[in-house]
Amino acid sequence: MAAPGEKALETTHVGKKEKQSAKRYWQGTEEEGKEDHKGQNEGKSKHVLLQKETPARMEGAKKRREREEERGGNKFISGKSDPFPGSAPVPEEKLKKFQRGEKGKLPPRLQYKLRDIVDRSEAASELAQKQAARHDLLLPEDAGFLEGDEDEDTCTISQEDIADAVDITSGAKYFNLNLSQFGPYRLDYSKTGRHLLLGGRRGHVTCLDWQSKQLMCEMNVMETVNDVKWLHSEAMFAVAQKKWLYIYDNNGIELHCIRKFNDVLRMQFLPYHFLLATASATGFLQYLDVSVGKEVAAICTKSGRLDVMSQNPHNAIIHLGHSNGTVTLWSPNQKESLVKMLCHQGGVRSVTVDKSGTYMVTSGMDKKLKVYDLRAFKPLQSYFLPAGASCLSLSQRGLLSAATGDIVQVYRDVWSTPVTKPYMAHRVRGSVWGVHFCPFEDVLGVGHGDGFTSMVVPGAGEPNFDGLDANPYRSAKQRQEWEVKALLEKVQPELICLDPGTLSQVDKATWEQRHQDQVQALGYDPQTKEKFTPRHKTKGRSSSGKVEKRKKQVAHEDQRDDIRKTVEDRMKLEKERKEKENKTKTFSGQNSALDRFRK
Repeated sequence: MAAPGEKALETTHVGKKEKQSAKRYWQGTEEEGKEDHKGQNEGKSKHVLLQKETPARMEGAKKRREREEERGGNKFISGKSDPFPGSAPVPEEKLKKFQRGEKGKLPPRLQYKLRDIVDRSEAASELAQKQAARHDLLLPEDAGFLEGDEDEDTCTISQEDIADAVDITSGAKYFNLNLSQFGPYRLDYSKTGRHLLLGGRRGHVTCLDWQSKQLMCEMNVMETVNDVKWLHSEAMFAVAQKKWLYIYDNNGIELHCIRKFNDVLRMQFLPYHFLLATASATGFLQYLDVSVGKEVAAICTKSGRLDVMSQNPHNAIIHLGHSNGTVTLWSPNQKESLVKMLCHQGGVRSVTVDKSGTYMVTSGMDKKLKVYDLRAFKPLQSYFLPAGASCLSLSQRGLLSAATGDIVQVYRDVWSTPVTKPYMAHRVRGSVWGVHFCPFEDVLGVGHGDGFTSMVVPGAGEPNFDGLDANPYRSAKQRQEWEVKALLEKVQPELICLDPGTLSQVDKATWEQRHQDQVQALGYDPQTKEKFTPRHKTKGRSSSGKVEKRKKQVAHEDQRDDIRKTVEDRMKLEKERKEKENKTKTFSGQNSALDRFRK
């Protein structure tokens, strides 16, 4: 019988059965309490069975724990361990593609807070690099290409054959606009690649959604049009007319007439700086900040008429071609050119730069097409074209279009290996005035004397776009949100330089020069000696005022010694100089044997 208020407990034993004294409820183990609680929740009254652990049972549990630790603590249904533990490795080629520069040197261990911040930032950068490399495998689209049959050159395949072979949506991208009355035409695609802007030499200006063929606006400015350019979005565009520069919206309403920018021939828009760069017939390169409507810089290039212009998308440097065969690189921060290269024996006809900022392609009056490496400013390849190239354009995937008269030729891999034949070729109905690849599309726009032609060029566009930067399918609300964020993240024109990587580095040479100037001005080096710290005194003699007074006294004494030494050195130099002058005077005062010949 159990005593009142006590719970009778039964025990089972392996082998000999024994009686065990009853235990109270607070004397049980934690595991037993959990089992009791679980049994009460299930609504079943169970007796806790206390089992004595035998040596065999303890040995089995120990082996089971060891096997689980070897498997990493994971229990598998099959009982086998994972043959490929951890995350899958990322290929080195993918990691190099998304590398964000080289690692910097860590600060000394004394600066532990700064060291911790640098460690965390580098760890976050590495994580972002690995995640981007992993997600690169999940991109939905691949770049296209054109492949001919056996013994067939791709340059002999016509646009009509390509349009018939592809699907209806891709075939609709090849079309012609017959605009023979107001040509020849200059063109420009928006950053998203959705909208097209055309400007005829005789004043015809139109913008449209070229994929849906929906006309946005059309007008005639009744004046010569030299160039047209989209601004930061498809809501505004700039037109370089005969006299001045005009800004219109996408409904054709004139917003601004900027008389400071006169005789503009070519324009380039820097999207991340909100700068419109213009080259004029008077030899001036001007920058307009379209976010505030102010002129940032006006540079006189002293090179005459400027009708060849291009930009480097990597560092926002403007490339200008001149009639003496040189190409100059410009930034709004300097009045002189950053680099001046002699590229051709005759005048430069066209210049273009790839999106990575590594290669520059030029064509000149000497009928040569040259490829330059902008990292070393040296030529890589040189090609001879029978009639030269009047217009050049590079696609996002590295295809080069060169217009010769009324023929447009497309080349592939012009900087890696020598090219013997074009990738594609097409003849238009008039002399070509401008060529431009459409972003994110396998399309090349050609403006000529008889209107506009849209060519299908497989493998030209980047197949996957960044929806946060340039989204071709964005709505009006998304465009407004993007515009606000882009204005907040606008890069200042003072940061435009040849190597953008220098912006994240410390300019040690400038600091050393400032330090030397400071030493020469003061007569002593203020950083040579440690600062004096007065010892603490009692009875009110260590108040803040008295401590500062003692510091100044010691500092003045140190300065007096340094200044006295500097003054003594200067006096010594002055004395030596005077002695040298006196010697020259004494030698000049002596009579010479040749003095009798003087009159």
